[in-house]
Amino acid sequence: MVTYPSDWKECSLNDVIKIKRGASPRPIESYLTFSSSGVRWIKIGDAPRDGKYIVSTAEKITKEGANHSVRVYLGDFILSNSMSFGRPYLLGIDGCIHDGWLRLYDFQNEVDKDFLYYLLSSPSVKGQYESFAAGSGVQNLNKEVVKKVQVFLPELSEQQAIASVLSNFDEHIDDLSELIEKKKAIRDGALDDLVSGRTKVDGFDGDWIESTVASSTSAIITGGTPSTTIDKYWGGTIPWLASTEIHQKIVTKSTRNITEIGLNNSSAKIAPKDSVLIALAGQGKTRGTAAFLAYPMALNQSLAALVPSDKTDPKFLYYLFENMYVDLREHSSGDGGRGGLNKTLIKNINIRLPMEIKEQHAIAEILTAMDEEIESLETEKEKMMQIKEGAMDDLLTGRVRLKV
Repeated sequence: MVTYPSDWKECSLNDVIKIKRGASPRPIESYLTFSSSGVRWIKIGDAPRDGKYIVSTAEKITKEGANHSVRVYLGDFILSNSMSFGRPYLLGIDGCIHDGWLRLYDFQNEVDKDFLYYLLSSPSVKGQYESFAAGSGVQNLNKEVVKKVQVFLPELSEQQAIASVLSNFDEHIDDLSELIEKKKAIRDGALDDLVSGRTKVDGFDGDWIESTVASSTSAIITGGTPSTTIDKYWGGTIPWLASTEIHQKIVTKSTRNITEIGLNNSSAKIAPKDSVLIALAGQGKTRGTAAFLAYPMALNQSLAALVPSDKTDPKFLYYLFENMYVDLREHSSGDGGRGGLNKTLIKNINIRLPMEIKEQHAIAEILTAMDEEIESLETEKEKMMQIKEGAMDDLLTGRVRLKV
């Protein structure tokens, strides 16, 4: 149990803010508008994945619709009460909220708004939400649940100092996020230019040749799944991969492990290291996605492994197929987005690549360096987020005090 400093004031959220549930005009379709005089209609999808401010909306509602909703204003807090359960956001705009939000407004002078944002984001407050919501027999937040949450407040000057420290973390994390997105955009442009031959690597001016997947690979491997009802087929030492793992891009983790008996009594086959994986089927955007296999693994029936020939650089082939995502989707059989790729379709796909494997390798090295830089930035961002979480825990409980 956390012991707070004796000079911190204990109170409920109801003591320091007013709380109101949003409302939806119904049917909402009758009140949506493209008019410039419309009122911003704030939905869960308008909230950023990271960050604390909502600054724009995809939709607007009419003024009549706003009269049947709840108005919110610049500087208000809104809390999601269902989807992302208790996630707070600060409003950078005016608008209206539906009943999936709670409005928090009219802050008492003893509370710093930025400090309150971090307090509402803390594990202590979220834990109380879950406890009170479970006790009330509902699965989401409501006004009465939030009103009961107990918090501890230091003096205003210390609140401001704490919020300043945590805001510095957020600014650094936001800067990293922005840099990562810029690097990804540059990388995607380079991918398209380099694997298509529009941009040549310095020192290479050789010909590019037309080929097929069958001519550029030594094998195309598809797999299978051992019976899940037979225990002795599972839990062994052979890594087994399902198409759900294709989004790793550089695949290092298997889905499950199978036994030698499971491998021998199924269609599962082991693909060698440096194979290029293609998702033959899968929900959403999975089908047609390419990945690079870092270790030998057995495959399920929804994956194909392209084993490059000795004249094809494995990483170049991976980047080529990553850039062919849309084309691979079009090669899928079936319609309505529920089609699938197969071994025959893939091996007959026409591709274009440098005749000289050294040029293929040079292209792959450039793109790999870009990927490694992005991965390094994402690792740094993840570490910074973990440090911030630790700082929040220390500062919001008074375990670490700041000199004010």
